[in-house]
Amino acid sequence: MTDLPTIRDEDWRYADGEALASLAPEAFGEWKEIALAPGERRAKCLVLDGEGPQLHRVRLSVGEGARAEIFALNAGADYLRLEVEVHLARGAHFEFGGVTLGGVGTQEFVTRVIHAEPDATSSQVVRSVQWGGSTGNFLGRIEVARDAQKTDAAQNFRAILLEKGASANAKPELEIFADDVKCAHGAAIGALDQAAAFYMAARGIPPEAARKLLIRAFIADAFAALDDAGEREAMLERALAVLEGEAA
Repeated sequence: MTDLPTIRDEDWRYADGEALASLAPEAFGEWKEIALAPGERRAKCLVLDGEGPQLHRVRLSVGEGARAEIFALNAGADYLRLEVEVHLARGAHFEFGGVTLGGVGTQEFVTRVIHAEPDATSSQVVRSVQWGGSTGNFLGRIEVARDAQKTDAAQNFRAILLEKGASANAKPELEIFADDVKCAHGAAIGALDQAAAFYMAARGIPPEAARKLLIRAFIADAFAALDDAGEREAMLERALAVLEGEAA
């Protein structure tokens, strides 16, 4: 039987306790298992939204020299958690770009990237735009095994809070047992850049148009590594549609 998590568990510390209690117990033991063969390259774009608590769990095994990419928009209206666990073989790469958007509820990304062998790389970029009473979360853990020399791993989280009452949380973790590695993480939470907004207003750009341009540029960072220009534009437009439809 699967033990049900609570917000006392570190991996669930920012979750919505009532939402967790409402999920079916079997949901916590369900993982979508995906394996990439050596040298394979696979990219997936996800738009996660809708009503009610949701839990999505993905476990990736990335073979030698393979490349796995996930780009996700999390705009759930209640509690929505996307959890990704990745195991990287020699020379493999994992790319994650995520955006949380919300005016209500909690939107959450949780990642665990395991560098098990040498020469693997990973990059994670998460952007959060919250308003109303919503919360955007990113819990990212990078583990580097003792023999995983020449690892290069990075994660970056930034959040914009459009209104008082909105919040964002980041919990980056690095566990490194190898000596010859490059690992970095960064996190920043703040308001929309007022200096940039003033600069645009001084050049005749209406406030709403300036706001849209600034937010678009902000969330575009998360999808910058997506090679397919059409997919990249579609993800950006979907995110902006959420903002235009919900944000005051």
